[in-house]
Amino acid sequence: MPQVISYTPAWLGKGTPGYDLFTGASRKPAGTCTASLNGSSTSKKKNAKPGPRRTIARRGTEIFTAVGKEIRWADLAYLKEAWIHEEETKNGTSKGKGREGSPSQYDEDHAQGYRTLKVSLAEDIRQLIISPHTNYLAILTTHTVHIAILPDSSHLTAFDTSPLKPKTYTLGPETHVTSQAAIVSALWHPLGVNGSCLVTVTEAAVVRVWELSLDDRWSFDKPTLSIDLKKLADGTSFDQDFEASKPGMNTGFSPDSFEMEVASACFAGRESGGWSPMTLWIAMREGDVYALCPLLPEKWSPPPTLIPALSVSIVAKVAAIEDDQDVPQGTRILTQQQLAWMSDLDNQEPAEVASPLGDRHSDVYARPTKPGKVPKLQGPFDFELAPEESEDELDNLLTDIYVIGPKLDVDELMFGEENDLEIDDPGNGLSLGVVCLLTSSGRLSISLDLDGVEAQWLPKPGSKVLKFTDDSDPPSLLTFQVLDTTRNGEVWEGNWPMFSSDFTSRYSFFVTDTSSVTYISLTPWVFTLENELRDSGVGAEFRIDLMVKAHNSFRGRIYTEQSKDRLSPLASSVAMRDPDLGYFILTATPYHPVAVIFESPDTGEIEEIGHQSYSPTYDSEPLQPIINPRPVYQPAHALEEQSALPSLLEKLRHSRYKRLLKEDIRLSPATLHVMTDAHKVLSEETLRIGTAAAELFRRCERLQIELQSQIKEVHKVAGRVDEITGDDRDDQPAADVNERVEARISKASKRQKELTERIEKLRRQATKATGRELTDKERGWAEEIVEVQSAVLGEGDTVDGFGTTKQPWVRFDEVKQLKDELLDQVEDLAAEDARPASRGVKVPSEIRKAKMAQITALLNRETALVEGARNRLDRLRSS
Repeated sequence: MPQVISYTPAWLGKGTPGYDLFTGASRKPAGTCTASLNGSSTSKKKNAKPGPRRTIARRGTEIFTAVGKEIRWADLAYLKEAWIHEEETKNGTSKGKGREGSPSQYDEDHAQGYRTLKVSLAEDIRQLIISPHTNYLAILTTHTVHIAILPDSSHLTAFDTSPLKPKTYTLGPETHVTSQAAIVSALWHPLGVNGSCLVTVTEAAVVRVWELSLDDRWSFDKPTLSIDLKKLADGTSFDQDFEASKPGMNTGFSPDSFEMEVASACFAGRESGGWSPMTLWIAMREGDVYALCPLLPEKWSPPPTLIPALSVSIVAKVAAIEDDQDVPQGTRILTQQQLAWMSDLDNQEPAEVASPLGDRHSDVYARPTKPGKVPKLQGPFDFELAPEESEDELDNLLTDIYVIGPKLDVDELMFGEENDLEIDDPGNGLSLGVVCLLTSSGRLSISLDLDGVEAQWLPKPGSKVLKFTDDSDPPSLLTFQVLDTTRNGEVWEGNWPMFSSDFTSRYSFFVTDTSSVTYISLTPWVFTLENELRDSGVGAEFRIDLMVKAHNSFRGRIYTEQSKDRLSPLASSVAMRDPDLGYFILTATPYHPVAVIFESPDTGEIEEIGHQSYSPTYDSEPLQPIINPRPVYQPAHALEEQSALPSLLEKLRHSRYKRLLKEDIRLSPATLHVMTDAHKVLSEETLRIGTAAAELFRRCERLQIELQSQIKEVHKVAGRVDEITGDDRDDQPAADVNERVEARISKASKRQKELTERIEKLRRQATKATGRELTDKERGWAEEIVEVQSAVLGEGDTVDGFGTTKQPWVRFDEVKQLKDELLDQVEDLAAEDARPASRGVKVPSEIRKAKMAQITALLNRETALVEGARNRLDRLRSS
């Protein structure tokens, strides 16, 4: 987990431009009821349907934040430097900036670093989605989508600080209207040409693909591809009409209208492996998950490795099932469809299109027409090892989905190739896809896509393929782990948790709900699981089972909103990392910004490497900060809001009850009506003010308790200081504090010197005992001695010889055995000489003596050889 070092910095504090960037121009009353004063009362508070609130987008160090119908634009690095300059000017420590006669760029009559973007909208902004090349900004309300052309960053440093009105296009002015289903997700397609393809997903499960072009105004009016997922789920062939119904057409009731209510949708990263970059994952509110692959625009630009990787995978699959008779027929037909799709791509000649950012040219392909442009809807996925369904309804209502695609297998892609393919980011991590789901209760489910989602299409009209595909098993996801990101008392029906990506790793992310931000990291088990899957050996199943049961995913709460007001939820967090700003996440409520600043991840990596250098088994404890950081207390916004009572009186002066203000109070229906309306306003305001005052009182009490604890800690520290200085001893004569401290320092220095000398002495002795390391020649000589020892004496590890020459100790044993046999024969011959002579052949004694002398000489020679070898070996040992 990244170490939190501080919270919202001073340059985003109250009274700074950074603070005003996230709040309204004036505090409007937050009353829920106002009187119409025409004989009836109405409620202006609408129970808005819960949904995602992504009102912060970033472009480098620049941020775009939505406040109501207005968009604020600022450069955070510029705001920070301006605040530092202002503080230095106040303290008189400015170094050459802002001095008399030398105006600074941060003066009031110069650029302020922030602007306001005016956009004509009918409702408040709910989401801001910036394009991959940061030149478009998708502005989403509940039912409408607007595409703004972002201005250049130079406008932030211009002298003119008036509001800007960027060029804005309404996306689908006849499609995305208030009379149709609400919009839940707007995604920039990872494979769009120069990041100009937008995919919108409505609550009624309608997916539309928009290929935007500034040269073609009609590209903002009509999508190039429109798919109704409810129709596609019941489709039987690709020639059917799956386009969404036109606005104004009556649609009958269908059970799918309830079960296929979309909560969120997402793509995996552009650099993911396999079919992931063109797979749209859809999470339904009721808990089902679907996949749409391949979902492509008419013109798309793949990364350099995508098409070669898919081609290698498809060809390998065709070769594997070609001669295998056990492969199901549905798999064979699916492989043939993928091969036809890839053949269509191979027959194309891609066009080169220059990137607007000045990057290298990208190849643009046309969407293959075979087997069809509308893919098959895969799902709903079956969750294996999923926990039992909870009785709480909020545990089963999905709010967001986050998919991490599998890594690109570079080794398989480049197998047999002589020239390496230039890959910007080969990727690392897991070779499986990871699907993360969030529910309204804050429950996080982490699942693995073991089979991998591949491209699928519906069959031809009248084909018999459908019977093969229906018999196949439904797609499934393996539930790896389930975590809770909310605490007791934080769960309510309007909660809508959201995912936010992180910089440090694609396997770490943030979860933001109404009142908290939680950090989640999957890195503790991702790389371990990948190693087990790649090099699976004996005991791999046992180790994987232990890893799954260990629950190694890291979860840490990094921020909790102090206010209990559920009508001021946190916006989706945005992670930022810049040398000038540091590494932090930024979020905001409608009343103030929130920033959590982390320690730089580079420092953490260096420290981790340094700890590992001590010992392979060294397990370092996490560093604890000297001062535990905590957010600064923000008073409740109810204390700063304007009262609604003056506006009520102003309306009363222009209503038919204006005469009541000049007359005495009389009991009448009109007076009762006015009093009722005033009571509604005052009761709500007094309730909010009373709650805020109670919270302030509790904070004051908590401050007293913490102050007392701090005083106790200071008292302990003072006692330790007295022990060091000797003031705690009353029986000794008083002495100067400096003298006592110097005496202790000198004693400690002397002790340190003695220890240093002892360590140096031990080091010298150890150096003499160990000596220097052996050279290669000395090690070879020692090995030769061991071989000679084993050859002569037969001790140690013997080496089997492959030649015909016997070892000396073997020959010596044979000679001893031969000596014993000859001595037995000599004794037999001597016994025969003692007996009377027989008629046999007699051997002269001279011959027998000569033979015996010859044998004795041979034995003495062998004995001398063995003794000589033994003596030489003893000398070698002693040397």
